[in-house]
Amino acid sequence: MAEYHDKDAGKAADDLVRQIQKKEMRKMKARQEQARSIWFGLGMFGMVGWSVTIPALLGVALGVWIDARWPGPFSWTLMLLVGGLLAGCINAWYWVERERKRR
Repeated sequence: MAEYHDKDAGKAADDLVRQIQKKEMRKMKARQEQARSIWFGLGMFGMVGWSVTIPALLGVALGVWIDARWPGPFSWTLMLLVGGLLAGCINAWYWVERERKRR
């Protein structure tokens, strides 16, 4: 019975050591990249903004063109604006998630 208890204690200690090592590595990496973090954050903010804005504007432009050529009971401009925003948000989420996994 004592042998089983010792194995559990050893496993718990190993898990604790791994967690501490992982946290320490993250801290060391953050300290090395501290100067870059402000500019990186601003760049990521701009990238996210443009990745949402461009598809939305393209959707509006295409919608205006379709509405001018073939008027109908519903607005292609509004539908493509919403579609562009949705596509832009998915695109921004992809880039942010990719960068988060890289770090």
